[in-house]
Amino acid sequence: MKMLGRKQSLRGEPILADYGPDETLNESSEIEWVNKTWVRWILRVCSLVSLVSVSANTPRSKELYPSLKYVTFCSDLVITFLFTAEMIAKMQARGILKGEVPYLKDRWCQYDATMVFFLWISIILQIFEEMTELVDRHSYLSVLRSPRPLIVVRLIRIFLKFSMPKNRLKQILKRSSQQIYNVTLFFLFFMSLYGLLGVQLFGELRNHCVKNDTDVANITLNSLAIPDTFCSTVMDSGYQCPQGMKCVPLELAKKVSGFNGFDEFATSIFTVYQAASQEGWVFIMYRAIDSLPGWRATFFFTTMIFFLSWLVKNVFIAVITETFNEMRVQFQQIWGLRGGQLQQETTTQVLSGDDYGWQLLHVDDNKPRGWAPKCCMKFVVSASFYVVIMGAIIANAIAAASLSFKHDGRDRSEFYRDYYYMEVGFTLFFNLEVIFKTWCLGLRGYWCLAIHKFEFLLAVGTSLRLIPPLFMSALTYFQVLRVVRLIKASPVLEDFVYKIFGPGKKLGSLILFTMCLLLITSSISMQLFCFLDDYEKFETFTNAFMSMFQILTQEGWVDVMDETMIKTMINTDDVIGYFVAAYFIMYHLIVTLIVLSLFVAVILDNLELDEDLKKLKQMKAREQSAGIQETLPLRLRIFEKFPDRPTMTRLHKVPSDFSLPKVRESFMRQYLEEEQEDEDGLTKVRGIGGLEDSTISYRKRQPVKLLKSVSHPRNADYEKKKIAVSNIICDSNNQRLLLGDSGQIPLPGKGTHSHGTVSSKHVRLDQKSIRRSVRGSVKLKQQTYDHLKENGDIGAMNRTSSSRKPQDLDIKMLQAKRQQAEMRRNQREEDLRENHPYFDTPLFAIGRESRFRKICQLIVYSRYDTSHKDPVTGKERKIKYKRLHNLLGLVTYLDWVMILVTTLSCISLMFETAEYRINETPMLQIAEYAFVVCMSLELGLKILADGLMFTPKALIRDMAGILDLFIFTVSLVFLCWMPEEVPPQSSAQLLLILRCLRPLRIYILVPHMRKVVSELCRGFKEILLVSVLLIVLLFVFASYGVQMYGGQLARCNDPMVVERKDCVGVFVREIFVTKMKLLPRENEAPPAMLVPRVWANPRRFNFDNIGNAMLALFEVLSFKGWLDIRDVLKMRLGFASTIYIHIFVFLGCMIGLTLFVGVVIANYSENKGTALLTVDQRRWCDLKKRLKIAQPLHLPPRPDGRAFRAFIYDITQNIYFKRFVAVSVIINSSLLCVAWNQEDNRTKSLAIASSLLNLVFVCEVVMKLIAFTPRGYWQSRRNRYDLFVTVLGVVWIILNYTIQTNESHMFGFMVIILRFFTITGKHATLKMLMLTVGVSVYKSFFIIMGMFVLILSYALAGCILFGTVKYGEGIGRQANFQTATNGITLLFRIVTGEDWNKIMHDCMVAPPFCTPGENYWETDCGNFTGSLIFFCSFYVIITYIVLNLLVAIIMENFSLFYSNEEDALLSYADIRNFQNTWNIVDVNQRGVIPVRKVKFILRLLKGRLEVDPEKDRLLFKHMCYELERLHNGDDVTFHDVLNMLSYRSVDIRKSLQLEELMAREELEYIIEEEVAKQTIRNWLDNCLKRIRVQKEQTSLMAGLRETNEPLIVSLHDEKKPPIHDKEKEVENKEGERTRERKKGMIMVRTDSMTSISGRNYLAPTLSDASTREKHARHDSKPRKTRPSGGSKNLPHVSEGGEGIPVTGSAPPISDITSNKAVLPRSASGSGEVRDWWREQVGYNSGSDGEDDNMD
Repeated sequence: MKMLGRKQSLRGEPILADYGPDETLNESSEIEWVNKTWVRWILRVCSLVSLVSVSANTPRSKELYPSLKYVTFCSDLVITFLFTAEMIAKMQARGILKGEVPYLKDRWCQYDATMVFFLWISIILQIFEEMTELVDRHSYLSVLRSPRPLIVVRLIRIFLKFSMPKNRLKQILKRSSQQIYNVTLFFLFFMSLYGLLGVQLFGELRNHCVKNDTDVANITLNSLAIPDTFCSTVMDSGYQCPQGMKCVPLELAKKVSGFNGFDEFATSIFTVYQAASQEGWVFIMYRAIDSLPGWRATFFFTTMIFFLSWLVKNVFIAVITETFNEMRVQFQQIWGLRGGQLQQETTTQVLSGDDYGWQLLHVDDNKPRGWAPKCCMKFVVSASFYVVIMGAIIANAIAAASLSFKHDGRDRSEFYRDYYYMEVGFTLFFNLEVIFKTWCLGLRGYWCLAIHKFEFLLAVGTSLRLIPPLFMSALTYFQVLRVVRLIKASPVLEDFVYKIFGPGKKLGSLILFTMCLLLITSSISMQLFCFLDDYEKFETFTNAFMSMFQILTQEGWVDVMDETMIKTMINTDDVIGYFVAAYFIMYHLIVTLIVLSLFVAVILDNLELDEDLKKLKQMKAREQSAGIQETLPLRLRIFEKFPDRPTMTRLHKVPSDFSLPKVRESFMRQYLEEEQEDEDGLTKVRGIGGLEDSTISYRKRQPVKLLKSVSHPRNADYEKKKIAVSNIICDSNNQRLLLGDSGQIPLPGKGTHSHGTVSSKHVRLDQKSIRRSVRGSVKLKQQTYDHLKENGDIGAMNRTSSSRKPQDLDIKMLQAKRQQAEMRRNQREEDLRENHPYFDTPLFAIGRESRFRKICQLIVYSRYDTSHKDPVTGKERKIKYKRLHNLLGLVTYLDWVMILVTTLSCISLMFETAEYRINETPMLQIAEYAFVVCMSLELGLKILADGLMFTPKALIRDMAGILDLFIFTVSLVFLCWMPEEVPPQSSAQLLLILRCLRPLRIYILVPHMRKVVSELCRGFKEILLVSVLLIVLLFVFASYGVQMYGGQLARCNDPMVVERKDCVGVFVREIFVTKMKLLPRENEAPPAMLVPRVWANPRRFNFDNIGNAMLALFEVLSFKGWLDIRDVLKMRLGFASTIYIHIFVFLGCMIGLTLFVGVVIANYSENKGTALLTVDQRRWCDLKKRLKIAQPLHLPPRPDGRAFRAFIYDITQNIYFKRFVAVSVIINSSLLCVAWNQEDNRTKSLAIASSLLNLVFVCEVVMKLIAFTPRGYWQSRRNRYDLFVTVLGVVWIILNYTIQTNESHMFGFMVIILRFFTITGKHATLKMLMLTVGVSVYKSFFIIMGMFVLILSYALAGCILFGTVKYGEGIGRQANFQTATNGITLLFRIVTGEDWNKIMHDCMVAPPFCTPGENYWETDCGNFTGSLIFFCSFYVIITYIVLNLLVAIIMENFSLFYSNEEDALLSYADIRNFQNTWNIVDVNQRGVIPVRKVKFILRLLKGRLEVDPEKDRLLFKHMCYELERLHNGDDVTFHDVLNMLSYRSVDIRKSLQLEELMAREELEYIIEEEVAKQTIRNWLDNCLKRIRVQKEQTSLMAGLRETNEPLIVSLHDEKKPPIHDKEKEVENKEGERTRERKKGMIMVRTDSMTSISGRNYLAPTLSDASTREKHARHDSKPRKTRPSGGSKNLPHVSEGGEGIPVTGSAPPISDITSNKAVLPRSASGSGEVRDWWREQVGYNSGSDGEDDNMD
């Protein structure tokens, strides 16, 4: 029974199943038919049929198809009976409430019973609707059918069978839901903040311009201005109504005026959420600008879009991505292994090589071949055949793209008649291709590849399409999909496509999930709103699906919600409308923040590498980083083409006068043998004691590579010459080393490979080699002398390399390779400098070392020094405002001046408008002259200092220099030309546009912004691949649209006219006035005007040619304009045509645009170095960021000596007191839910309540000041902020009871808003998320500034191009390019995607729809080409690339918040524990403590950071010494101790990357070495004290015996034992006193130091917690059994290092001094100890007792 139970326990918990985990519980019962497979499948089909039935059960559907009433009733009746029978059978088998597994206690069974209940409700309701008249067909009771679509979950849940225990699944789902809840709470915090701000800043926006004779009580449509305009009653702010109109507030119902506004908190929250979705927000902003001072709306909406839309909402993507990654690991069996698709290929691959290279070819050896001859088989797999096929595909695409339609009265078939014959030819060609491949490869050989199946499908589809009635039909998809085969032409693109779409199970599952969600929600929404009269959006399932899909795309979703709310309020009650709003907001929140984030998560997961591949990529990345480009750039290599002309000088001394022969190195190197360099570039030089040196082989010409070396029979002279020169160089190097000169002459030689190098930076060769200090305290000369032999040769201290580890060799090799590459590059530059006098000579005229050039270099490179080192000690001083100092030292003084000049010049450019031109404004001309003069001086100084082009640091060495020169040239040409006339689309206007590139100089002058641009350009390859994929997608759908809809969308603008021949004359058309639901009076007609009839395409799109079609679909990619295309296709070609645009929106927007997000995030991670990090390494990086954010608590300790203060202190720290304060803050903030106005009576009551609450906050501050003391209170930043807000509150109370004006009320609500921010500090989740957003804003500062600079440059260009364009649908009074400020505002609107396509089309206006002019400021026409390039490039760069960088930064910093106890190396609880411990020791709250107090902190720590001084004595000693060494005994900071603990608490070999690991291991090894020496010194001091005490006692006893011998002869036998006992008692007392003084001894030399032979570092055993526990257990057991004391054992050493012995044991001293693994420095380790020991005990070395003690 025990074995059986154990076996069952190993099986784990039952997994999820279709009908619950206990579905087959009663298989042997009489009703076993329920569990049969075919019954289950019937029920699943019934659930699907039930979904179809309920989707067709609407009044409108039954009117269109009367038979549906009978079909739906019969199907529902059968389905209901089947599910009822199943329910009864399971109840009988399980029991209803009693039994082993009762029916109603199982969740799946509860769900089934609920569905059966609603099925019966639906049948009963349909009976009453159809057979009686008790229930109206349009009754609201149809809402009872809305839960029925959920029955399809019975079909979906068969895919929910996971091979995972339920508890683990619940844990993951619980954690994920908790994270989503936390982020939602954070989102609601910002929503509440802006909701309260909106109420107080704007209030009720009801002022409209109406006619002067308007009765405000009876407002009609004809009373409003055209178009309806908001206005302000204050003269100095807002919009003022024109003559004949007045500004009055309109009291209208919500369902008439609209639901958005800021009347009260609920409406404000609703409006804020709508604006945060970036849908319609700009019109609300324009309304507020017209009604109130403009700065309010600009500040409010700009910050709201930035924080809510761009930062906070993107946190959802981070949550979903992190959750998805965790679930992916758990559900790996569902998704399958990566590369599983590749294993399905049954072909083998072999290497085939020729004279040009090698390639992998597919070979099917075990499959039958085709019937074609071998030449055909060879041709079908050749590159020529492949090129022919690709050429045919391109030709077919060009032919399809050439199709164009015109509206000239001809029949549509005439336009594609020629194209039909071309298509016949192409189809025959590709059919022959299929036949030829089948003939060559055979049926099985052809059908085995997926690409051949795809080709066969295209051939069949295109062949059917050639039938004339089917030519222009849906079969056109087969023809346009031929272009997809071009992806095979690019292996890089093919690999990228496979990486994204290859693991199709995840993406396919997500698509199915999204479609199921759409189907279910569409059916539910249809049943909820199908009873509304005269409302098309939900009257049928197709309309409901389109409406819900529209909300998914966020395009016009507010209109759907508002119209549904209005219709619901009209048909039911006004309260129901708010529930409708909540329903749509919840659906929008789920689909936009979760579902769309899932697509990003899947794309990122597909781009993610496996852990093993990450390690390989890390190695390759290190090799690439090590391989610094050795070759010089082409502009410098040009000097190698000229003969050497070194500068010669006359010597006036004989060679013997020189101590060191200084021979030109490049000259000597000509006599050395040129040999081919080894693969790693490192060799050992013969004859110098095995020194590992770097090799540099410089050759003037590329040697000829021979298969066999050429023999030299007579090479004795050559060998002698080579040996002589080698000896000269070797002696020269040795002499330079002795003199401290690090610039050695590299000597090539033959020998075995090595991985070390001798340079100014020595690489550690093994355990006992010379190490560099972390602080750089080991100097070069000391290093040099340490490894010199007595005869002056260079030698190594230890030539054995058996102890090296592979990773050590790897990192050393890479370091040496990097150094060698750098040396080679520098050596080539030095050789050119020696041999070519014009090299590194600016303008070939200024001397290389001339004083004038040095002065120019001093001016160019002088900058602010940020080091601030102490001139005496050399240490860096701690200064205030360090970030400000770092900012001053960011660039040179010259660049700071040019940044200021460029900024002022950009400001002057912003003042230039069409009316305020530079030609007519002297101030602008002065600014232009100043910029050109300053830039001339700057470029002149840089050219004189570093050269123009042919110098190492030339001005034109990269794109930045070229852009600088281009901007200067443009500015200079414009200043010299200054054209008076600038015709549109002329070269003069182009010159003005190029001037607008001037702000881009900021990118060049600021290094961080240049880094942002370089990171974007570095990921250009992947962005280009995504762009190519989207272009292919655009071309496929555009070609299909041209062939299907080209020439069919044109209609007459008069909806009453159908035929083209009747579209003549004029007609009366109503004018759009307002979105408010106002109607004219009964006897009045709405505003209208006469309009000529025109037969034309829709205004902003058409499919008449491929260009217009691709432009229309490109606009659709941004979710803009697709509703217009859908409605036009539906109205003119039927509902079936709308499927086309829905598929494109789903593929292009849901998948295509998320590719941009994924690629930009992946590139950002790769550039930051986090993309290739393993899980442990990423957690370590997250931990370092988390520790950097952590700060001391600044909470003073409890004043135990003061009773009253201690009492107040306990109150302030009580949890109920903190909750009371938090509730008071919330109550105080809730007072802002209504607007505070002086005229409103309730404002006075609200102000009184707020005053009382402010007094509560004053009491809180006073209590904390008493408890903490003013100095302790001031230490915390949060307390400072509370004090600041409280003081403002007291000031407001005084103002409120003295002045009582609107300004005082505004000051009051601003104080409350500032108080509202304190909520984040009182909630842990809000605090961490606020830190995440704060750090993200800080890190994205330069990205934001770069985006602003780019917007400024585009705005300046827009003023030149479109500054005078006439108003249209998008361009208007608020949105235009008349000034640079308006242009920046308009471009910020375009960044959010708000109707950017309408603005672009307005800027394309051309004659005859505008008035041309001679100059660009005299015309109101636009520019078609300029508008297309301007807006498309701006939208792609800003929206698709730059904004996605913000998402990447959010995801990078989200790890600060997303951590738990399981996967975090140090959790927040551990950090909080350390903060509390630090707060106990740091009583002065300064953030620093003396290094001697570190031991107290280490003793007090608990949890993961706990260090037991008794069990982990060695670790304790190492940690204390580490801080002492790094800070030289000075004070240590909070982060110093925390960082040290973090290193000691992780396994550094898993968490650290190689470079950091090497540095850390080196430091820990040095610490181990020093602690070992200190231990031996203390022990030897101990031994000496024992020896001296014993010697003194022995001498004293001998003297007493000689003096008193006559007296004690008779008593000798009696007194001797007591004397012996007394001596023992004295020794025991001394031991007890020693133990009492040194109670906390920690240092013991245990076997852990020598347990592993040849181990390099101690760090792994110290960092790994499990290893520490193992050693602690190993050391603690023998301590209990070993005797205390004893002279032959190593004593424990106290913290202070006095060396008094305590209980413990250690190896003998002889073992320690002889063990080289313990003391790696033989000269400075055991030798120093031995000399010191002899010096101390030399005076009595003959004592046998002393020798015994030494042993």
